[in-house]
Amino acid sequence: MERMAQNFGWIEILFTATVALGFGFYQLWSVSREIARDKAAKEREEGTPESDSPGHPVGEHELDDR
Repeated sequence: MERMAQNFGWIEILFTATVALGFGFYQLWSVSREIARDKAAKEREEGTPESDSPGHPVGEHELDDR
C-alpha cells in the first residue's frame, strides 16, 4: 500500500490533466460547430455562398471599366 500511495500525486495530475484537456477539446469542437452553423445560416439567408461570391454582380464594379 505504501508503494501505491507514493503514486497518488501522479494519478491526480494525470486525472486532472485528462479532464482539463477533454474539456478544452470539447469547447474547441463545440465552438467550431457553432461557427459552421452560423456560417451556413448566413449563406442560406443571403442566398449565395460566401466564399464563391465576389460581393457584386460581374461587370458592375467601378474597376471593371478600366
